[in-house]
Amino acid sequence: MRNFNITVNGKQYNVGVEEVGGGVAPVSAPQTIQPTAPTPAPVQSAPSAPAPAPVKSAPGSGTKVTSPMPGTILDVKVNVGDSVKKGQALLILEAMKMENDIVSPIDGTVTSVVAKKGDNVNSGDLLATVE
Repeated sequence: MRNFNITVNGKQYNVGVEEVGGGVAPVSAPQTIQPTAPTPAPVQSAPSAPAPAPVKSAPGSGTKVTSPMPGTILDVKVNVGDSVKKGQALLILEAMKMENDIVSPIDGTVTSVVAKKGDNVNSGDLLATVE
């Protein structure tokens, strides 16, 4: 049996784990451990300037098309000025090893494409706008 200290949502638990060859091992109930004081961060001699944020093109006017989940942009199917129909694929987003079409919510014209191929995006990030 090996014991591990793990932290979940700020609470520390001591968990015993037994390695077995084939069957299911009984697991002991987690025990709550009092949180320890965080280790202070090392002191830096001179503050460094924050890294500049990546520059993205300004969003256009119109309906915002945002990422429904975190992932990587595999392909951009449209350019600014293209006419699109409701449901037409604008971008391809890879998330959890699956390719997802990000589609236009309305008929209109693409006024901006903020995301580019290879970008990592988070849920809610602006990808494009359609007017």
